[in-house]
Parts: sequence; C-alpha cells; structure tokens
Amino acid sequence: MDNWDEIRTAFQVARKGTVSGAADELGVHHATVIRHIDALEQRLGVKLFQRHARGYTATEAGQDLLQVAQATDDQFTQLAGRIKGQGEGVSGDLVVTSLGMASRMLTPILVDFQAEHPEVRVRYRTGDRVFRLEYGEAHVAIRAGTMPEEPDNVVQPFLQQHMALVASDAYAARHGMPKDEDDLKNHYFVTHDSDKSRAPFTRWLRDMVSDDRFIYRATENRNMQDAIVAGAGIGFVLAQELRAHPELTEVIPRREEWSAPLWIVTHVDLHRTTKVQSFLRFLKDRIKTLEC
Repeated sequence: MDNWDEIRTAFQVARKGTVSGAADELGVHHATVIRHIDALEQRLGVKLFQRHARGYTATEAGQDLLQVAQATDDQFTQLAGRIKGQGEGVSGDLVVTSLGMASRMLTPILVDFQAEHPEVRVRYRTGDRVFRLEYGEAHVAIRAGTMPEEPDNVVQPFLQQHMALVASDAYAARHGMPKDEDDLKNHYFVTHDSDKSRAPFTRWLRDMVSDDRFIYRATENRNMQDAIVAGAGIGFVLAQELRAHPELTEVIPRREEWSAPLWIVTHVDLHRTTKVQSFLRFLKDRIKTLEC
C-alpha cells in the first residue's frame, strides 16, 4: 500500500464513526476525509464502509484492513515513545513492566521515584505477556526465570524471588495442615490456570501432587494469592508477602529450587538515557533496603 495517509484516514473514520470526527482528529477538512475514503475504496475495489444516517460502519473488508492499520498505528505510537525517551531530561512517560506478583515490591519504588521527579508520568504494565522493548512498549522490564536472550537488550541480575508454600487459617480450619511433605498429596491446591507455566515452584508442585488436587485455578498471581488467603487451597506466595498476611502459615520449609532470579532488562537504544539511568540507580538503591 503506497498511501499511508488514506489508510490512517480510514482508521480514524472507523474509530470515530463519522467523517467530522475523523476530520477533527486528523486536523483536516471533512472533504479531505471523504476524498481519502473514496480513493482507497477505488484502489482496493471494495467497499470499506457502510454509509448510514448516523455515520460510517466498517464492512468485513474494512475490518480486515483496519486491523493492520491498528497494529501499524500502535507501532508508530510506541516508536514515538522510544524517541521521546531518548531525551536528556528526567521527564515524560516512564514505562515499567513486570509480572503482577512484583507489584507490592515495585509500586512504592515507582511512587517515590515519581515524587522525586514530578515531571515523570509512571506507566506500570503487568501481566504474563512479554512487552517488547524493541517496539518501545516499555523502558524497563523486570523479568523472572532464565536470563532473557533477546538481541539488543541489556540484561542485569536483579534479585532472587523466594517463594513460600502456605495455607491460610481458613484452609486449616476446613482441612487441617499437612503433616509433612508426603502428606501434601492428601490436600488441595491453588495454581495457575495454564499448564504451561514455567515457574520452578509450579513445576515442583505438579510433580508432587496429582492434577485432581488443583481445585482452584486463576490466570493472575494476585487472584491466586486472594484465593489462598480465602482458604481455597494451599499455594505459593512471595515470601515477602507473609509479613502482610499473618493468617498465612508455611506448610513445609522453603526450598531453594522454588526460587527464580529476577532480571532488569532495558533496550540498548534507551539504556544510557538520563531517565532510564536515573530510574535504574534509584531502583538498585531502594532494593538494597528490602527483604526479599
């Protein structure tokens, strides 16, 4: 496709639903919007929109085209974020990503960093999806497990993520506590909904007990912890979470094989920018004061 302006116009018409809305968004005359849509439909030989009294609705062909336009627009936005991140000041968006279970540790650090740098806007992205630094989806990533090997990334060791296998008072009241490791097979557990989880503690537990003993599954670590606290079953939580939950008791001693290293990952293009370096220094200084 040799005319991005026309595709971008069609994308905005689909988003706004009207020619006038797209024109306002793009800062052009409504006649320009109509001309772009007509030219694009003529070039492709299909109708991209159904015209009606309330505005424009994308046809099936239009939806196909607009999915590509959405992805392209997202990449341009992410690229713009990377370019803005290359400035010398500590300002603008600071995008940090991690697994949700690291939120209790990272959130206070992010809040304090923003307080020291009022011109920074923090965007904290969590989830199982790996956000792509090369597309500007994040400035700094905290990742768990084996050392990341993506090209053009700078990877630094951060800390060990220690896990504890626990049961709540509510669970113990219903089912009692395991007598020892061998007794685990007689109890009930909370685990991740995906059987493909690579977490070492999850793999260890699946080797220890049969699948029918996992009676509560969830997609987010926070949801799993809530279920464990509520008494749904025995499960793993970050060791540091025990300080905030006196109702949780470790059922067997911790094992080193449950631990997983955390890594700080940045893209080589942004690694030495003032903003990223300032945050990395702040993060490393603060983490020294935490018990993990």
